[in-house]
Amino acid sequence: MYLAARFDRPFKGYDGPEQFVEIPPGSPVSAIGHRLVDAGVISSRPAFRYALWATGQSRRLQAGEYRFDRPMRPVEVIQKLAQGDVFVQPITFPEGLTIREMAALFEKAGLGTAAEFMTAAGRRSIVAHLDPRAPDLEGYLFPDTYTLPRSATADRLIEMMVAGFEKAFDETLRADAAARGLDARELVTLASLVEKETARPEERPLVAAVYSNRLKIGMGLQCDPTVIYALARAGRFTGNLRREDLLFDSPYNTYRYAGLPPGPIASPGRASLEAAVRPADVPYLYFVSRNDGSHEFAATLAEHNANVERWQRQYFRDRR
Repeated sequence: MYLAARFDRPFKGYDGPEQFVEIPPGSPVSAIGHRLVDAGVISSRPAFRYALWATGQSRRLQAGEYRFDRPMRPVEVIQKLAQGDVFVQPITFPEGLTIREMAALFEKAGLGTAAEFMTAAGRRSIVAHLDPRAPDLEGYLFPDTYTLPRSATADRLIEMMVAGFEKAFDETLRADAAARGLDARELVTLASLVEKETARPEERPLVAAVYSNRLKIGMGLQCDPTVIYALARAGRFTGNLRREDLLFDSPYNTYRYAGLPPGPIASPGRASLEAAVRPADVPYLYFVSRNDGSHEFAATLAEHNANVERWQRQYFRDRR
């Protein structure tokens, strides 16, 4: 009781609202104690030794960077290190973002500058084994939540995101893509179109079927998101897609150029990758928005025109 009363009191000996302490891998226990005391997290070396004795955790202290933001008892500090409660910063990239949009999120999260992210995303060599034609990592930065230490660089995050893509694009998907005659770049490009067209899980295989069916018969894909991507790359997208924009001359404009665009227009998630290699067995060639995030699909132009009349022209006339 005497030792607890003397040594196990809440303590905060650093200025400011927080203190970070880095414990290098392989640090001896005595060196860990020195770091904690010098950082003002524990009041003294005797208090550190008491906490080790009281917890019995001297062999379980883990390396990493730890954040302290309040007075803590030495026993609490030791427990924090024994649990490996290291400081990390999470960042979430939703499906369907471009490299430029991801770079903006990276900067907003305070992890670095957008320019640093853009530069790191230009390291095409790290996907050369999958896509030797890739000019950058567009489409290969897997959308997910990543947890990073404060020391993490844009390069390290990019490597984690590419590793996430390779995990999602597993041997099964690669085999299925090859069976459909698609290389990695073609598959990811098709999946990126699916990702941008619908967020509804049940619709992804249907959208993939529309584009796959069009590709089979040499019909233009006429995918609005490819035009938006082309305009954005040229710095000409204003937030609204106009009829005249469909004439914009870019190899990414699938209204002007047949087949798939030259590469991905966003980063697809696993579900869109799966849909691209396993499209629904349907005859659809068209779809139109129902204005609620869902779409109406059709196999013939006559059916499609009727759907456009109902869901676009009549729908908006009724709301005037």
